[in-house]
Amino acid sequence: MSEEKAIYWVGTSYKDLLNFPLEAKQDAGYQLHRIQNGLNPEDWKAFQTIGAGVKEIRISDDGNAYRIMYVAKFAEKIYVLHSFQKKSQKTRPKDIEIAKVRYNAIVKEEQ
Repeated sequence: MSEEKAIYWVGTSYKDLLNFPLEAKQDAGYQLHRIQNGLNPEDWKAFQTIGAGVKEIRISDDGNAYRIMYVAKFAEKIYVLHSFQKKSQKTRPKDIEIAKVRYNAIVKEEQ
């Protein structure tokens, strides 16, 4: 098996993930480990409105929804753009905007 991709936390994404409840954090770690090894998370969806290659890990814990937006299209890196608790069916425009700004910053950096 090839080497695991490194995870780069953008902005407050790591600090925000640390605020998840314990089980949600553990699930997040497991799902990110899958991505590091070239696998898809168990529950995810593409989020093209933010940018090419952006995906969202979907975590449910005790009736609450948690999301981790990331991009893994770069050869050796996974960028975690945003981690947050989802409070309604629709993703808040504020959360989409945070991920979009961070995505645009890393795309400039990668060029």
